[in-house]
Amino acid sequence: MKKLQPEYISDTRHLFFTGKGGVGKTSTACATAVALADAGKQTLIVSTDPASNLQDVFQTDIKSKPTPIPEIFNLSAANLDPEEAARQYREKMVGPYRGRLPEAAIRNMEEQLSGACTVEIAAFDEFTNLLADKEATKEFDHIIFDTAPTGHTLRLLQLPTAWKSFLEESTHGASCLGPLSELAEKKFLYEQTVEALSDPSATRLVLVARPDQSSLKEAKRAGNELADIGIKNQTLVVNGVFERQSVDRLAEKLEEVQQTSLAAIPDEWPQIPVYHLPLVPFNLTGIEALRNFFLSNVTFEHVLTEQKASHDLPSVKAIIDDLEPKGQGVFMTMGKGGVGKTTMAAAVALGLAERGLHVHLTTTDPAAHLTDVLNNEEGKGSLQVSRIDPHAEVEAYKKKVLANVSEDLSEDELDYIKEDLESPCTEEIAVFQAFAEVVDKANDAFVIIDTAPTGHTLLLLDAAHSYQREVERTAGEIPASVKNLLPRLRDPAQTSVALVTLPEATPVFEAQRLQKDLRRASIEPSWWLINQSFQAAETKDPTLNGRAVAEQQWIEKVKNELSNRTAIVPWQPDKVIGTAKLQQLIAD
Repeated sequence: MKKLQPEYISDTRHLFFTGKGGVGKTSTACATAVALADAGKQTLIVSTDPASNLQDVFQTDIKSKPTPIPEIFNLSAANLDPEEAARQYREKMVGPYRGRLPEAAIRNMEEQLSGACTVEIAAFDEFTNLLADKEATKEFDHIIFDTAPTGHTLRLLQLPTAWKSFLEESTHGASCLGPLSELAEKKFLYEQTVEALSDPSATRLVLVARPDQSSLKEAKRAGNELADIGIKNQTLVVNGVFERQSVDRLAEKLEEVQQTSLAAIPDEWPQIPVYHLPLVPFNLTGIEALRNFFLSNVTFEHVLTEQKASHDLPSVKAIIDDLEPKGQGVFMTMGKGGVGKTTMAAAVALGLAERGLHVHLTTTDPAAHLTDVLNNEEGKGSLQVSRIDPHAEVEAYKKKVLANVSEDLSEDELDYIKEDLESPCTEEIAVFQAFAEVVDKANDAFVIIDTAPTGHTLLLLDAAHSYQREVERTAGEIPASVKNLLPRLRDPAQTSVALVTLPEATPVFEAQRLQKDLRRASIEPSWWLINQSFQAAETKDPTLNGRAVAEQQWIEKVKNELSNRTAIVPWQPDKVIGTAKLQQLIAD
């Protein structure tokens, strides 16, 4: 696997970078943009990410229109704001009904149009407008997009029903993208954009992943989903590959874990180019750092001149100490994929159970090994474990919805509803209903929930309840367990939420957005939990020590700006499986 160089992927005008938060998507896109500009190519980098930190990377204010980047000849950037576009879109949809419908109905409409899917279509609309503005982009040799649309969004836009008045007139509620018939005048423009994305001579899709199994699996899923709709000119970039420079035990273990994941890549990705980028010992902010990204043997400063930000932060045990006096209640972990929510939930559950409390841990962890271990030992400390299968819950939910649709629908309309049910909102609601049933049955116990619902889902359910409407797009009733749980989740005496993050830019920004979302639903997180910290692990390896220094600003941001109470977990050299490993996490 060769180390990535910008010229390997710059054979098309459009480069779309995609990947889960925290994999280095923005950093890789920005460094590529700088390298192409330095090579004499007129380059534009555009972010459509609501949690974009493009301005932090370039350390300059970036507008929604192409803006030249100081110090880099040939480079411009644009920071599109899909959340503002989504707000305007919402108001266009809802505004005409204000004063004509009950307030509860208005709230329900607004919340249906406040989800991630609506933001994504707004982002798609924004960069479609940019691509269509030939005058604004004609001077550029390359246009780099940080964050590509998902296959789900593009499939919805390709269905004929998306452009029919059916969506406005349907009694099944708005789609996850809202009533798109209002955008019918852009149908031709959207078709041109999807066609450009599918043209291998015009567009290359760069899938960015970390060298671990879950990240590579997610990249594979996204790649397959986009290939199915014709976007097949793909490249995989594995970012953060560690090159050990010491005999430090932690360094040896990290190298071993990564190499195991990397060894499986040739069989899984036989058809597309695969490159790697090393784990760099510095934050990728500022022009110098971006220029160094593709270089070898970069010198760096890895001595922290101030006190470590992690030095006074407690372990997960502090969360258990906080919960124990309550005797019962709900504890939920939240965070983007890959930050360690499941492990943290299991550690808290085990800690409470070992103190003699009745605990029910319910998880959506697809890797059942963790719950298997806990099930084998559940006799200790009254710990009960259940596993919710997201796939089974979603399938049951979709069957229920489709059983209630009108027999008069055309095939196109039915196809649209089926695709609409592939939305992330559908999985969240289906799984949350299963969680609610567990909580409803648990009396005089702690219920620990791995992967909590977002504020948007809670508000959507609440708005639907107020207006006696269906849950999202179903004609069924809201289960009593869900109705009963909503007030409980808002009561800090009964519910505690921990936001789990990594000490890096994107996971922190994403957790900050989750916190704002929860606050909209009147839920205040009790804890922030910083997971997998090299700074807290006391490593001696030069590269990992450099990463520890780079974590300083993110740990400080969490504990000084974002959280009232913060706990930290050192980077773990071994997989956290079984009681002994979990007990290490909850020790002082």
